[in-house]
Amino acid sequence: MYGQIGKFTAAPGRRDDLIAVLLNGTKDMPGCLSYVIAKDAQNGDVIWITETWDTKESHAASLQLPAVQHAIAQAKPMIAGMERTAQTEPLASFYHQNA
Repeated sequence: MYGQIGKFTAAPGRRDDLIAVLLNGTKDMPGCLSYVIAKDAQNGDVIWITETWDTKESHAASLQLPAVQHAIAQAKPMIAGMERTAQTEPLASFYHQNA
């Protein structure tokens, strides 16, 4: 498996707009085992994205999907900064749903 953790800093006041774009543009990505979008608890402009993929190649291929390309184009004006903070080698991926 392949994973990465990224930090997006939204333009001031645009975090919720950016989250909406990311939620809509990242639904159907073959090979994606987990894609978690989270608000930073201390900084109102920061979003954390934690991804788990079956392979690094699946992640790279996802960036070419039309829906993802569209989301990238929509998101660019809302992003003040972006960094990949870690590449990871996930050992397991679980999905827990609250009842």
